[in-house]
Amino acid sequence: MTRTPPSSRTSTHRIRRPLLVIVLVAVLAAIVVALGLPLLKPSSDSSSATPGQGSSVRPPAPSLPDRAPPDSSQQERRGPLGEADGVVPDGSTVLDDDVPAVANLDADLLAALRRAAPEAADDGVAFTVNSGWRSPEYQNQLLRKAVAQYGSEAEAARWVATATTSPHVSGDAVDIGPEEATAWLAEHGAAYGLCRIYRNEPWHFELRTDAPDRGCPRRYADPTQDPRMRP
Repeated sequence: MTRTPPSSRTSTHRIRRPLLVIVLVAVLAAIVVALGLPLLKPSSDSSSATPGQGSSVRPPAPSLPDRAPPDSSQQERRGPLGEADGVVPDGSTVLDDDVPAVANLDADLLAALRRAAPEAADDGVAFTVNSGWRSPEYQNQLLRKAVAQYGSEAEAARWVATATTSPHVSGDAVDIGPEEATAWLAEHGAAYGLCRIYRNEPWHFELRTDAPDRGCPRRYADPTQDPRMRP
């Protein structure tokens, strides 16, 4: 048997020990990384270091007041306007309590319409509600459309009031159709306190409680002549 010279055995042990140390260090490093532990202990002034510039300390999560507020435009965004805003389904009448445009009318105005409706029906005339109560959003939409249609705010004001002045928004006005119904009310409406207010809007009626005794007041040419429409 050939024996390894002592010098060779010593050399082999010297080579294996560093290799074993390297392997142990590599395994330990892998365990540390897997556990998410810092490889180096932060220095005493690490609390003042800027995150991302050598600091191992994570910045605290912002408190609620520090967080950016939600986008207000998203909060205010609305879907298409519908019945809840006063859009009237086709064929609605003064008896439709499930239609907000009718149900949200002034109680006295609605009562007068419902007193007049059976009398008109005896003459073969039915009242259709083309527009009644409106939300401010709906009124503003109608005004924007009127400005686009007529080309100016001044001309649009002859047909559509602002949300702050419109009697539709307050529930004090109703637009009646068809033409036979407006003609019937023009002749008989005063007896119920139902009066035309504007010459350019024969469909627009409001309640005037003294009309049964004194008749309906003189009509304005259009809403721009109505003192209620002035700022």
